[in-house]
Amino acid sequence: MTLYAYDTEFLEDGRTIELISIGIVSETGRQYYAVNADMPIRRIRKHQWLMDNVVPGLPKPAGDWNNHMPHRWLFDYNNPVVKRRERIADEVHDFLLAEGPPSLWGDYVAYDHVVLAQLWGRMIDLPSGLPMFTHDLQQALERAPEGFEVPEQATGLHNALADARHVMRVLRELREVGKP
Repeated sequence: MTLYAYDTEFLEDGRTIELISIGIVSETGRQYYAVNADMPIRRIRKHQWLMDNVVPGLPKPAGDWNNHMPHRWLFDYNNPVVKRRERIADEVHDFLLAEGPPSLWGDYVAYDHVVLAQLWGRMIDLPSGLPMFTHDLQQALERAPEGFEVPEQATGLHNALADARHVMRVLRELREVGKP
């Protein structure tokens, strides 16, 4: 079984959860990152927290986009990580099953798992081989030895790939002390 850490950035309104980006890191070092070309941009623009914390980490055209036009959404659709949702679903499927059965891990991962599952539709539509649950780092940290200190994430907070890398780092440190 291959361990994978992943994270998603998403828009949620209490009724729906919409993928913005996804980052996945395999314990073997492979990485995947994609930004949803089909994200609901108009709704995201109205969400100040996303505009302040997630949007700045998404691909932008070259140059200082924020200082020149802070009132507009400037998004580089030509960046190779920006993909249609269907393509992301195919690539995530292939990535997660490339090294045998996956064991999925994330931090505060309840909504992330829903966003992941929705790449293929309903939860029961998950492709064969993909687990119907994700292990939560917070549960592993509850079982960590007393005195275990979670390393801080120095950069990239709320960037899906940087967050996934951080989860993998914490999992590796937990392994060194005998958990998870």
